[in-house]
Amino acid sequence: MNAPKVSYVSQGEFLASADPQETLSTVLGSCVAACLWDPVAQIGGMNHFLLPNAGGGNSNSSSRYGINAMEMLINQMLKLGAERRRIKAKLFGGASMSSNLGDIGGSNVRFAKTFLATEEIPCIAESLGGTSARRVTFHPVTGHARQLIVEAEDPVRFEKPVVIPQRPSFELF
Repeated sequence: MNAPKVSYVSQGEFLASADPQETLSTVLGSCVAACLWDPVAQIGGMNHFLLPNAGGGNSNSSSRYGINAMEMLINQMLKLGAERRRIKAKLFGGASMSSNLGDIGGSNVRFAKTFLATEEIPCIAESLGGTSARRVTFHPVTGHARQLIVEAEDPVRFEKPVVIPQRPSFELF
């Protein structure tokens, strides 16, 4: 039996997996992470996008933009054997981290919800908005997700792998 593996999804990245030993992890502020999975094929993935789109008609294909991050993640899952019609979603993030930055988190949330509705991908759980960062782990094979709200006094580290403190959290099934 293989040892558990934690893969960190940084800003502007996405990962898809069918490995039952793998867990995906990220830390979010105003960014949004979509956790998608096909429960039948047992394939899933996570993205971490910074902005809904490039704006201004720019056709930048970077996965730091939600429109690209969503399509790239779905395409990677399809390559692994997922079927688009069976994909389900859980959404995290979109916090208002600074009044100086406008409503970036809200824009990301609106984009993610609109994208899922347009693509007819059901969002079965979400934890969006607020003013606190979140540490999120996602098991792509089962679709189980866990988040820990990071209070302002807690240090947020972005090195790999993320160590999640043993404090109260909740799990979304």
